[in-house]
Amino acid sequence: MELKYDISVVVPLYNEVESLPELHQWIVKVMNENNFSYEVLFIDDGSKDGSWKVVEELHQKDLNIKGIKFQRNYGKSAALQKGFEAAMGRVVVTMDADLQDSPDEIPELYRLIIEEDYDLISGWKKKRYDPISKTLPTKLYNWAARRITGIHLHDFNCGLKAYKSAVVKSIEIYGDMHRYIPALAKYAGFTNIGEKVVAHQARKYGTTKFGLNRFINGPLDLMTVAFMGKFGKKPMHFFGVIGMMLFFIGFGFSFYIGIDKLFFNSTAEKIADRTEFYVALAAMIMGVQFFLAGFIAEMMGRTSAHRNVYLVERTIDVD
Repeated sequence: MELKYDISVVVPLYNEVESLPELHQWIVKVMNENNFSYEVLFIDDGSKDGSWKVVEELHQKDLNIKGIKFQRNYGKSAALQKGFEAAMGRVVVTMDADLQDSPDEIPELYRLIIEEDYDLISGWKKKRYDPISKTLPTKLYNWAARRITGIHLHDFNCGLKAYKSAVVKSIEIYGDMHRYIPALAKYAGFTNIGEKVVAHQARKYGTTKFGLNRFINGPLDLMTVAFMGKFGKKPMHFFGVIGMMLFFIGFGFSFYIGIDKLFFNSTAEKIADRTEFYVALAAMIMGVQFFLAGFIAEMMGRTSAHRNVYLVERTIDVD
């Protein structure tokens, strides 16, 4: 895709009708002050409060405003994925629509990508205005993500990030993977990942859209990202190794039982009455199952081209 702008600002939103006009004015002010060519992509994730009407009105006043509206709510990851696919800027900046991310950070994020050649810059909300029920789990997730991915960021889930265009065109986000985009970028080969302390604004309108399910989805998605990054292209290296280990453990027990029965304790209890027999049988069966799981995963990976399908209801000036 041809790169037409200095910056693409991708803003996923869900029921943020009050904040959109103010956010638009703030972004335009920053862009004009720095003479950036730009586009703003508002991705409406199935809002029910009139947010899309506001996006249409903003487009009538400002042709730099573009929009995509989903037919229903798919989640933040789906919105970011669609925004990344449509973005035509050299640098892609993401931010939330609730005014908690400051557009004033954009010029420095752009400079870090262009002048210092970072692939990705992640914001770090060092001073937060969120309740402890949100900040405490976030700290735990960030600690776990650092240990598992090897990426030393303080705030993986910060909505304010900047990317080279090549990064967003090379990754696919689904489920709730938006939390771990830096890990997806690293596994795609973009390893020059940096961090910048950014301002965090107190929520001005509405309420948070994230419920208690994030406490379950977060760790599960982290394990998925870690597994896919290491074994996504070679699942046999994971399942096959475990399968072979279990099979040889079972075979070893079987060999031991057979030799013991034939040459040393021929008059002892029947083989089927010994505990080792069932350990050997279970290990060999599980080993074969793991090996077959790896083989099937390899076949599926080589023959399928999976893409998530998100139903778009309307668009504004998006190719």
